[in-house]
Amino acid sequence: MRIGIPAETRPGETRVAATPETVKKLAGKHQLVVQSGAGLAASIPDDAFAAAGATIGSAADAYGAEIVLKVRAPDDGERAQMRHGAVLIGMLNPFDADNTAAMASAGLSAFALEAVPRITRAQSMDVLSSQANIAGYKAVMVAANTYQRFMPMLMTAAGTVKAARVLIMGVGVAGLQAIATAKRLGAVIEASDVRPPVKEQVESLGAKFIDVPFITDEEKEIAQGVGGYARPMPADWMRRQAELVHERARQADIVITTALIPGRKAPVLISEETVRAMKPGSVIVDLAVEQGGNCPLSELGKTVVKHGVYIVGEPNLACLVAADASALYARNVLDFLKLIIDKDDRLVIDREDEIIKATLVAHAGEASRK
Repeated sequence: MRIGIPAETRPGETRVAATPETVKKLAGKHQLVVQSGAGLAASIPDDAFAAAGATIGSAADAYGAEIVLKVRAPDDGERAQMRHGAVLIGMLNPFDADNTAAMASAGLSAFALEAVPRITRAQSMDVLSSQANIAGYKAVMVAANTYQRFMPMLMTAAGTVKAARVLIMGVGVAGLQAIATAKRLGAVIEASDVRPPVKEQVESLGAKFIDVPFITDEEKEIAQGVGGYARPMPADWMRRQAELVHERARQADIVITTALIPGRKAPVLISEETVRAMKPGSVIVDLAVEQGGNCPLSELGKTVVKHGVYIVGEPNLACLVAADASALYARNVLDFLKLIIDKDDRLVIDREDEIIKATLVAHAGEASRK
């Protein structure tokens, strides 16, 4: 079977959907075509792919394969190069109805890996977790670079420097990694999340959990989330959380927000009023900026200073760690391929399989609703 790995064309996208490691595991049974230069931004030269068993070709060669592996959804020009009936695997934004319809019209069998269910069998295919882990790490590094003081407490002959106070909003995979990274850098950390079960994880990493009490049974039920993801909380709970966050943010030196709800605009966690109350020189890193942002003052792709506070709106922090991000993503893709290629190396799309059913967003000219 012919598998193509084209170069990503989306501005700022540095990752690639395969690495020499994954190419080598596939090359014995399949023909792999990597577009020339596809891995350069992730520090993977063409000769590394060639040494692993791939053929180096043009964009048309890669897009003309039976299976195309991508990081982000193809644009109109890229879809036009793909053959009718081809399989497309990538982070395809299943909540973008126009994009899904366009892939269906092109006759593609498209698998959106963001939709992989959070079940034990699918853990090795969970691209959101693998990339969020990197984003959480990099968010702390970006914050430390922007912050004009030390992160750890330092005792010097010239006096003592206090440790930075870090507030993490949203304790999913990215938030937990941010806590762990900030802890290693010597910061004092507090964290908040709508889901009660994460309190134990937060405290196990050495951070203090900001607990917003639940008043009603409805609040408790919604806070449990669905499939590992948060759900929108009632307005009264959000008000109480905002009041508590406001007080904690006033004392914080660095705030990292990671709260996302699939298919919806990101919830506002840090209001302009709160930003005004924060200390001059403090830093906000908004990981939800692509979905509207957890802070209304965030600007996509920019670091701005508002009311004396640095607000970082970098949209895709995993791209700043392109080599490792690509390595983890490529392994996710490889494990997904094992699900649709049988032991005789034939393409088999079992639409009754739980993972296939969740990720297949376009097939046989029809778009699947998510």
